[in-house]
Amino acid sequence: MLMGMNASLPTRTPCPPGACDCGRETLRDTRILLLTRQEEKRLLERLENVRNLADLEHMQRKLYENLGIRVQISPSYNEVRTMRGFNIHIDDLPGLCRKTRQSIPAAIRRALEREPEIAYRLLDAHDLLRDA
Repeated sequence: MLMGMNASLPTRTPCPPGACDCGRETLRDTRILLLTRQEEKRLLERLENVRNLADLEHMQRKLYENLGIRVQISPSYNEVRTMRGFNIHIDDLPGLCRKTRQSIPAAIRRALEREPEIAYRLLDAHDLLRDA
């Protein structure tokens, strides 16, 4: 009757030794291990297909609530001429693989390129005309 309750959730398979610096063995918060490779693909696809700033902010909240991943997006101090002008920072988190740390910002940049209106709203949110 409670057999389904005892089944553990699938977790990410460990990276080969020496291939990653994720620090999986020092984890205290194991939520990040719920991001299996299959779930990571779904996450990246979802990030690439955000439609507006509210959707992106919702994804940022969900990443933090469900996995403990804090993603911060801000314009560069110099100029924003392309989507590479945005600083997308992911806090260091034990258990988060190096490749995942790189692929999340890349997916967000692809979304910004696809929907430039999101980039404009981000610039507005960070006071685009602060020096004018």
